[in-house]
Amino acid sequence: MARSKTASGQPKRVAVVTGGGDCPGLNAVIRAIVKGALNRGWEIYGIERGIEGLLYRDRVRLLDAHDIRGIIHTGGTILGTSNRGNPFQLKVTTRGRKRVIDVSDRVVAQFHRLKLESLIVIGGDGTLRIASNLAAKGIPVVGVPKTIDNDLAATDLTFGFNTAVATATDAIDKLHATAESHERVMVVEVMGRYTGWIALYSGVGGGADVILIPEIQFSLEEVARKIKDRWRHRRCFAIVVAAEGARPVGGEMFFKAHEEGREPRLGGVAEYVAGELHRLTRRETRSLVLGHLQRGGRPTPSDRLLATRFGAAAVRAVERGEQNCMVALRGTRITTVPLERAISEIKTVPLDSDIILTARDLGTSFGDERPVAREVMAHG
Repeated sequence: MARSKTASGQPKRVAVVTGGGDCPGLNAVIRAIVKGALNRGWEIYGIERGIEGLLYRDRVRLLDAHDIRGIIHTGGTILGTSNRGNPFQLKVTTRGRKRVIDVSDRVVAQFHRLKLESLIVIGGDGTLRIASNLAAKGIPVVGVPKTIDNDLAATDLTFGFNTAVATATDAIDKLHATAESHERVMVVEVMGRYTGWIALYSGVGGGADVILIPEIQFSLEEVARKIKDRWRHRRCFAIVVAAEGARPVGGEMFFKAHEEGREPRLGGVAEYVAGELHRLTRRETRSLVLGHLQRGGRPTPSDRLLATRFGAAAVRAVERGEQNCMVALRGTRITTVPLERAISEIKTVPLDSDIILTARDLGTSFGDERPVAREVMAHG
C-alpha cells in the first residue's frame, strides 16, 4: 500500500482514544486502526485513559505493531478508558474545594501542538457528544460507535452488544437449573440504560418467562399472574429478565445513589420486582444483578469482526479527508454519517419488533397484558 504523507512530506499523524465504559471488542478496533494506519505509513498515537489524556504528554504514546500483537480476542482496552474525563466539565479539587472547570481549549491546543491531523474517538453517545463539541472547536474527528447497549440510532448494530447478550444468556441458562431445583422465581437484572435490547435478546434466547424492558411499562399484577399460571400448570419455577431501565406502570426508573454532578446510575429494579413478586405470589424469589460481567470477557467472533470493520473503515474515512463523522453499519455495509446526527437520538426497541411479536407468540409476558389462552401449553 502506498505511504500517505502530508503536504510537507511528513507522515500523517493520527490519534485514537477510547472513552466511556469498557466494552468487548475495543482492542479489536484499536488493532484494526493501528494496522490500517501503519500500512499506510502513518504515525498513530494512542491517548490513554480517555480524552482528558490529551492534557498530559505521558498519556500520549506512539503505537507500533508490537503494541497490538495478540489483542484481537482480549477484553478491555490497551489504552484504558474513563467516563469521568469530560474536558468541558472536568471536576478538580483545589485547596479542598471541589469545582467544575472547562479545559477544552487546552485539549484543542495540545492536539495541535502535537501536530495531530485527525482524532479517532471510540465511544458511546456520551463520548461522541464530547467529540462533537471538540470538532466544533477545530479538531477533525472520526467516531466509532461503541456500546453494549446497542442504543445508537445511526448504526444498525454496535460492537460489544453481541458479547453482552451472550454473557447474559449464559447466565440465564445457568439460572434455569437452580430455579427449577428449588422451585424459585429468579429475577435477573441486565444492563441497557434506557433501552431493552440486551434484556430482549437474552430473554428470548434464554427462554425467559417474563421480560421487562423500558419501552413497555409493566404491571406487577400481570407479572404475578404469569408466575401463578406456571405453577398452576406444574412448571414450578420462573425466570424474569429485567432491563435496568424497566419501570412499573405510572412509576419511575430505579436509580442507585450517585455522585454530585454525574449522571445517576440505573439499578435496583430486580430487587424491587423480586420483593413484590414474593408478596403477590408467596413464591420464593431471588434477584441477581449481572452488572459489569456484561462488559468483560472475550468478544464473540461477531463482535471481533464488526469492531475490525469499524476500525478499518475509520482509517479509510481519515484517508478520504472526512471529518466530524461516525462510521456506522447500515444493512450489510459500513458507511459514515454526520457526527451530530449520530448522537441526536437513541435507538429504542420498536413495539412492533419481530422479536417482541415472536416472544408474545411463545407466551412470554412483558407485564403489560394477561397471558394468552395458548399459554396452557406451559412451555419451559
